[in-house]
Amino acid sequence: MRTGAGLVRGTRSGGYRIFRGIPYAGAPTGPHRWAPPRPVQPWKGVRDATKPGPLCPQVPSPYAEISSTEEDCLVLDVTTPPTADRRRPAPVLVWIHGDGAVGGGSFFDGRRLAGRGLVVVSINYRLGVFGGLALPGLEGSGTFGLQDQQAALRWVRDNARAFGGDPRNVTMAGVSFGASAIAGHLTSPASEGLFHRAIMASGEGMMDMPAGAMGPNVPAYPWYVWRTGREMEDITTEMTSSLDCLDDRPTRTLACLRALPVETILRVPYIMNAFQAFGYGNRTLPQLPPTALRAGRFHHVPVLSGATLDEHRVFVGMTYDAVGKPFTESDYGRALRTAFGAPLARRVRGEYPTTAFPSPALAWATVITDRMWARGTRTMHDTLSRHVPLYAYEFADRQAPMYLPLPGDFDFGAFHAGDIPYLFEDEAADPLFTPAQRRLSATMTGYWAAFARTGTPRGPGLPLWHPHRREGVGRPYTQSLAPQRIGPVDYYRTHNLDFWNRMP
Repeated sequence: MRTGAGLVRGTRSGGYRIFRGIPYAGAPTGPHRWAPPRPVQPWKGVRDATKPGPLCPQVPSPYAEISSTEEDCLVLDVTTPPTADRRRPAPVLVWIHGDGAVGGGSFFDGRRLAGRGLVVVSINYRLGVFGGLALPGLEGSGTFGLQDQQAALRWVRDNARAFGGDPRNVTMAGVSFGASAIAGHLTSPASEGLFHRAIMASGEGMMDMPAGAMGPNVPAYPWYVWRTGREMEDITTEMTSSLDCLDDRPTRTLACLRALPVETILRVPYIMNAFQAFGYGNRTLPQLPPTALRAGRFHHVPVLSGATLDEHRVFVGMTYDAVGKPFTESDYGRALRTAFGAPLARRVRGEYPTTAFPSPALAWATVITDRMWARGTRTMHDTLSRHVPLYAYEFADRQAPMYLPLPGDFDFGAFHAGDIPYLFEDEAADPLFTPAQRRLSATMTGYWAAFARTGTPRGPGLPLWHPHRREGVGRPYTQSLAPQRIGPVDYYRTHNLDFWNRMP
């Protein structure tokens, strides 16, 4: 297959053609570390694209025992459908993985969606400090990972046809941090025209964060993933102070940091997680994205967006009960006071008494699911649907297989990102699927593919899914996705939003 930079050779698997580790930008090494992505250098001969490319630098986490020190990592994978035909180009789905500190595009097997007639592209991008470092006067500060994604979209625009894809019909899709990135792309001038639809799964684009929500010592933030340029600079100062590079002249600080081995940087505790945010007030993100979205100043493309029924259980589980640290009744009271202050904590406890839940951990997880995730998700849906067609969903399979390597028998329910193995083949989750869950997976991939093709999740054999905002209908529409039932759900009532909308 010929790309703009040279020939690549992939593999065939069951009629699919799979190309792995194709560079879409030059190596961000040496003077290009913490610089905007640059064009990839052409190569001679045929490049082997049969094996995964390198992961971007990262360190292991409790839920992902993977690591990498390879900076030449700006690569992508392409999976083409068995029916691919350059004369009839297929819709393209570009997948942005989540987390922002760990992971890679090669972990997502696109055959399930490609089987629905899509060309699936999954990408790497710079993570943690390598994607988010900020210094005064440094072009691209706080947005290098986001700029990598834009470079990948430009690669798709220029090369999709070679793989049977239609560059005029590109859907960006992402989960968690990847979905939040898409909220940024919706408002970024540099992303204009590079995608034509958007899918956001469990995105945090209009979420705030109560104190203690993500751990007992994590402070409150007005926005989960957005920081001012100054805030990103302050994070950089704090997280790099032990590296003996700080200087009154930012250019000297940058030169020193660029000269350090990757391994030295990665040894700084929490240096990857601290940069799970995007800086705004710059060329890439001129405005705070929620402000731009509320004002209608974004790229008006159809959106499919949703969350899971029990978003926060996985975070509570892997912080407490699932790792042998039971979350107690006294922990619950302390967490409520930290998050809301004593007077409001009493009101929240009245709405969410531990007697109504199997454990204090599930009570706390439900509080934060409703207050942080559901309220933020609903705000995003109400905001976007004033300007563009939006289709809202809630993934509600409480028996979804836990594919993360977490110990214990904690009840994770329909956990954060638990819907992703229903869309991408996953070697840990697939063997655990029941026949009903396989049918749900088929319906979900059908919805996603129909949306990528036409901008509406409708097609033969698919249960009817109404837009979020319908003329003459008061309550916005959300589609519940569960093995036992696919159909409307009262999202407000499920997540007690009448209560939370009266709270700070």
